[in-house]
Amino acid sequence: MAPKTETRAPVITRVSGPIVTALGMRGAEMYEVVEVGQEGLVGEVVRVLGDSATIQVYEETTMIRPGAPVRRTGAPLSVSLGPGLLGNIYDGIQRPLREIHARLGPWIARGEKVEPLDPEKKWPFEPVGEAGREVTGGQRIGDVLETPLVHHRILVPPGVAGTLRWLAPRGQYAIHEKIAVVETADGPKELTLVQRWPVRRPRPVRQRRRIDEPLITGQRIIDTFFPIGKGGTGAIPGGFGTGKTITQHQLAKWSDAEIIVYVGCGERGNEMTEVLQEFPQLVDPWAGRPLMERTILIANTSNMPVAAREVSIYTGITLAEYYRDQGRNVAVFADSTSRWAEALRELAARLEEMPAEEGFPASLPTRLAQFYERGGAVVTLDGQRGSVSIVGAISPPGGDFSEPVTQHTRRFIRCFWALDTELANARHYPAIHWLQSYSEYVEDVADWWQRQAPDWADLRQEALKVLQREERLQQIVKLVGPDVLPDAQRLILFVAELLKDGFLAQSAFEEKDAYCSPKRQVALLRIILMLYRRGQQVIQAGAPLERLRRLECVPELVRIKNVVGNDEMDKLAEFEARVAAQLDALEREYAK
Repeated sequence: MAPKTETRAPVITRVSGPIVTALGMRGAEMYEVVEVGQEGLVGEVVRVLGDSATIQVYEETTMIRPGAPVRRTGAPLSVSLGPGLLGNIYDGIQRPLREIHARLGPWIARGEKVEPLDPEKKWPFEPVGEAGREVTGGQRIGDVLETPLVHHRILVPPGVAGTLRWLAPRGQYAIHEKIAVVETADGPKELTLVQRWPVRRPRPVRQRRRIDEPLITGQRIIDTFFPIGKGGTGAIPGGFGTGKTITQHQLAKWSDAEIIVYVGCGERGNEMTEVLQEFPQLVDPWAGRPLMERTILIANTSNMPVAAREVSIYTGITLAEYYRDQGRNVAVFADSTSRWAEALRELAARLEEMPAEEGFPASLPTRLAQFYERGGAVVTLDGQRGSVSIVGAISPPGGDFSEPVTQHTRRFIRCFWALDTELANARHYPAIHWLQSYSEYVEDVADWWQRQAPDWADLRQEALKVLQREERLQQIVKLVGPDVLPDAQRLILFVAELLKDGFLAQSAFEEKDAYCSPKRQVALLRIILMLYRRGQQVIQAGAPLERLRRLECVPELVRIKNVVGNDEMDKLAEFEARVAAQLDALEREYAK
């Protein structure tokens, strides 16, 4: 008779910061969640070798010692998806920070277990369809009014298919109460308002579709010059103080995405505090309601456990995919992916992995790709159109765009908004440099812009050409000064300054200019370029450039963006007519 194999209880044998090694883990799977120590700290298996497993712990491991117990759960790290996500603030592993603060004060106790969604709150459930029909994963079976801005669609979880035997009537239900029963091939399956989903696994879709509509942000340099599509991916790299966080705040506030997921991964505590204090006070400019009614915040500052920082962006993108599956356009803002990459580097060092360039793990490009490729425009399992747009901030040391995180990120994104230190120092915001930035979505959204403003493409190309020519002329000016240039070339320098001050610069604190509608953007650009074209004719007719600069409309042209609002297009048309009249008079004066 063969001797019995003794099964020993899992125990810790080694501790190295957030990385612990445990024996007795035979049968454990990669990314399985475990509870470490007497406090039950949340951890995740990241390496399996025979009876030994390496675990990364998402909480502070102080006082954890060899011999402490480990308990397996048999499930991967997952998040709860259901009504109550919007308006909430979570940490990297979806612990509700407001709820924890209300119960325990400002500090999170180790091993603290708090449900992400309030299990006691009742939600008004409205059934959709009737029992007896066949249903599949992703199909809509009901609605819940989650906030005054969002009707939450209750979907059959992916992977569940069969006959809908019972559907709850209209009424008030808690998230764990039964609202439907599906007869599957494996037997009856009870459904509730909440479902669980592993954060590292993308949620399924019916198909990916072509991006054909821009994500309107209200920021002129982005929408007009370097647009991003709904379902697109972009990055905002920039050195310290160039305005990455403020730019993301503007995008989160003004973009026409229906749901906002803001992930603060590894940022300084004071910056994240500003976000947590400011966002609940912001008013949605589209509906006049609090912006938090369609926003989810994930806060994982630089002084919080490094492993939780690593998983925070997966938590954020999974929440975004859940609302995308309801047929919504979602925008994810990650600030910053550099701090996330630094967490990967620290964890890789603890795991004794071979470092690649600048100490980052060799898997950095793969991990970046896994994150950004979860964005996109899709047809959901229920046949709806939805999208997840991803914008990640990058903090390259010293503003050096040749460092690994920036370079690898550029491989997986199609929109690059490069922040420039000199522009930021000159108080030109947003400090996006028009010659270092690019967008590969221009052709994708051209048809949409053609319907809004038929001359958008031509105006955009002409303005960029003026700015490029100005950059080359500045090299000459630095050597010999502007006075040696002919008036035709000095006109380019003059118009380029008008473009920078009157169009590209945009203050987040100006009531009428914090958001600029697409039609007003094109109208402002059209006026400046009309001055450029007509100015060339006037100079050819013999007028000096100084005469053009002294026109009454020129000072007003720089200020008009702060004077005329989005709902005052008739005033902008009147101003355009005045500019044209002054140019006509000047041309007649020198045509004699």
